[in-house]
Amino acid sequence: MRNNIAMEQNTVENKNDFTGSWVSSSRFLFYVTVICLLSFVLGGCYNLYKHRYMGKPEVVVPENTLYNPKYK
Repeated sequence: MRNNIAMEQNTVENKNDFTGSWVSSSRFLFYVTVICLLSFVLGGCYNLYKHRYMGKPEVVVPENTLYNPKYK
């Protein structure tokens, strides 16, 4: 019994505990979810921008393979 009293006297209630308040923990999880989704969207947009279509390349086509081929 003496140990239980000593244990109870040393415990301090933490008002900022994550598990103590359902409202503050759900708000925290909401913000974490929003930040994760936003980072995934921005990362995807950056990846699409990095691998974007750069335009029509200059391709050398042999004259004998054209629609109207030119022979020597």
